[in-house]
Amino acid sequence: MKNPRCFYSASLHDFFSQSKDEVLGVLNANSSSAETTLQQEGAWSEEIEILQRELASLGEGRILFEYVIPRRGKRVDVVVLYCNIVFLLEFKCGEQRYQMSALDQVCDYALDLHHFQEASHETLLVPLLVATRAKEVSGALVCRDRVLEPIGCNAHTIASRIREVCEAYPDEPPLDYVRWEHAAYCPTPTIVEAAQALYLGHGVEAITRSDAGAKNLTRTTVALDAIIARSRLRGEKAICFVTGVLGAG
Repeated sequence: MKNPRCFYSASLHDFFSQSKDEVLGVLNANSSSAETTLQQEGAWSEEIEILQRELASLGEGRILFEYVIPRRGKRVDVVVLYCNIVFLLEFKCGEQRYQMSALDQVCDYALDLHHFQEASHETLLVPLLVATRAKEVSGALVCRDRVLEPIGCNAHTIASRIREVCEAYPDEPPLDYVRWEHAAYCPTPTIVEAAQALYLGHGVEAITRSDAGAKNLTRTTVALDAIIARSRLRGEKAICFVTGVLGAG
């Protein structure tokens, strides 16, 4: 059965018990693309090999491949749920440097989940950039509002960086990994974002909730009416974008 939240989901125990080809088969079956490219399949193959080796020393946990971020129409390469912490892994296979754009990319995923996914508001989120051929780096762990600053690691240091975080944050509250995987995504996206998400094969259940209350909507309407009125007095044209709705006066 097609999984609307990710392309592959399993306990770490089940992930280790499967062959690379079995995991690849599930990824291909759940892919929203009509035809998975050889480049994508090659990247998945390398990620599976690395993670089955690197994570074998960890205990009970869960792993997700291609976890969907509905508001952005993007996917996190790999999510590892371990020690009640959410690790977000962005792979750059063959990369020898920790590119700032890639660090920003995985950090944005963490911030998006922190703000908009219900089960992540108070959960520790750890973005990891895996530049597979980069040199090993070290540095202090910096946490802001339950999101760590991005951590760089290579193909052989993933487990050590995960353990480092777990040792620094040993008392995280219990996290139901399956519930986290299926937690609601709170904001209603813009019309364009919703259309993009739907065309990528996502269900509408992930984009049906809006957190704007009547009080906030009333204040917004009053403020927009005032802007439009002032613009008309000045002979100007006011164009306002509000959550994807275009209004002009």
